[in-house]
Amino acid sequence: MVLRTAGGHFSLLVFLWSVAVVQSQNVWSVTYTTQSICTLKGSTVEMSCSYTYPSGTVTSTFWFTKKFDVENYVNLINDRNYKGRVKDRSDKTNGHTLRITDLRESDSAEYKFRFITDQTGGKYSGYPGVTLSVTDLQVKVTTTWWSTTLTCSTTCTLTGNPTYTWYRNSKIVQGASSPSYTFYFKTEDSFYCAVKGISSPAVCECD
Repeated sequence: MVLRTAGGHFSLLVFLWSVAVVQSQNVWSVTYTTQSICTLKGSTVEMSCSYTYPSGTVTSTFWFTKKFDVENYVNLINDRNYKGRVKDRSDKTNGHTLRITDLRESDSAEYKFRFITDQTGGKYSGYPGVTLSVTDLQVKVTTTWWSTTLTCSTTCTLTGNPTYTWYRNSKIVQGASSPSYTFYFKTEDSFYCAVKGISSPAVCECD
């Protein structure tokens, strides 16, 4: 009796393990490295993903933001709004990376990855995709009777803990993680900030 009970338990465990393996082999999925990116106008961004599928051979892969009909997807490489600014590279482990250069605020969108296999019905798109927000640098000025504080701001929180650099008449006066710079006397100097080499307009030319 003891032997039969032990044998029964062993068979049950094997059965459950087998089900788990079958389920994992039949998964269609796209996994993105990150699902939200905020970056600056004029900069470069990379979005990465990996994908799985049950069987067959992948015949086509592409990124898209636009879909006009059930099967009418616009491959980003063929989108005239991205002409010359997009590269898509793959690796041997079902990974893909989309690179967009010279970003524009109009590039703000949700980017999805789609792949097609040679199997009947073997098509899949990864939803939700990567939400990209492209913002410009703006400078806010706060003045009191003894000081002026300049704050380099954006419409979304920049990804990656950027370093802000402040310039006074084209010379660096502060390079740190803080987006703010304070000076204490009236001046006719010009000030501007930069993140990753991208500058804001001159913001203060005081009398």
